[in-house]
Amino acid sequence: MLGQVHADTIMTTWLVMLVALIFFAWIGASYRSPRVSKRQAVVEGVMNFIADLAHGVLGPEGEPFVPFFVALFIFIFLLNQFGMLPFKVMGLPFGGSPTSDLNTVLPYALTVFLLIQIVAFRKKGPAYLKHLFKPFPALFPLNVIDEVLRPTTLFARLFFNIFVGELLFIIIASIITAKVMLGPVNLSLAVTVVPFFIQFFNFFVGTVQAFVFTLLAIVYLSLAIAQDH
Repeated sequence: MLGQVHADTIMTTWLVMLVALIFFAWIGASYRSPRVSKRQAVVEGVMNFIADLAHGVLGPEGEPFVPFFVALFIFIFLLNQFGMLPFKVMGLPFGGSPTSDLNTVLPYALTVFLLIQIVAFRKKGPAYLKHLFKPFPALFPLNVIDEVLRPTTLFARLFFNIFVGELLFIIIASIITAKVMLGPVNLSLAVTVVPFFIQFFNFFVGTVQAFVFTLLAIVYLSLAIAQDH
């Protein structure tokens, strides 16, 4: 529940950070050779894709933010996919996707929101607030609500998609372990193949949601720093 400290989520997040550091150390070690490896090509492809996306939306002003958006996408992707590993099933005190916990996704959304506000104020100064009174002052309350709801759309979209995927997996796992019979049909045996399809679905959803979160962050930043006409 939001407001409580979830030790398993914290442990899993730190484990994901450790995995990320080891992974990039492994990638970095490959650059000691003049030969381009497949791992270099894949990682550089992802980085170039996010960089092109930032440049395409933000223009030349997006250059300083490319490392942030690349790190944001990769880390959220790893957090989303970590739930595929059966640590909790093995009885370990960590596991699952940290992004299925509001205590994880809400701070990320607020971090992006605060970054956008700080960058916009540094670029435009107090004049940045003018957009809250456009196209006319009577819309000020609605514009404030729209501004506040932006981090809500960020964390809600990510949280619910990952949470529902994990919940579905837990339900199927419960049916399998409960040895449910429907007349002569062994339902538990019949659904044993379902978790494999769920995991493929969760992988796809986790990848898409990491991309959508990053894309929305880029778009919201572009709206904040766009020149008024």
